[in-house]
Amino acid sequence: MDYILENIVAIGAATVAAFAFGGLYYLVLRKPYLAAAGPNASAAERRPGVIHYASVLIAEFWMAAILAGAVILAPAEAGAWTMAIGSAVVIWCGFVLPALFVSYRLLGLRKRLVVIDAGHWLGAMVIMAVVVRAVGVTAPG
Repeated sequence: MDYILENIVAIGAATVAAFAFGGLYYLVLRKPYLAAAGPNASAAERRPGVIHYASVLIAEFWMAAILAGAVILAPAEAGAWTMAIGSAVVIWCGFVLPALFVSYRLLGLRKRLVVIDAGHWLGAMVIMAVVVRAVGVTAPG
């Protein structure tokens, strides 16, 4: 985990960029999101508070840190940018999308909600990968 401290600027920048993207994404899709959430959408879904935003920042920091590790470990043969964005897409396809789908379907939530949230996480992860690669990450050493 030394790589997290050594790459804190890149990881922090990726976190802030993903957080800003999420804010804009849900601002644009607020009405469809609430419609998909249905009439029983909680107050937290309608007006998220400080704890919600802090939780999102922590989660996005952790995701950016793990993605930075994947970018560091990715083989360079395909090219740095291809591997960075490819890592984000593969992690999203392999872990984020199935987890969202299973959780949301078990809760009986609408498929449209899965699509909206999955789109957010795909966009956030690609943005994280782009920022981490642009700022630069280095292996611990």
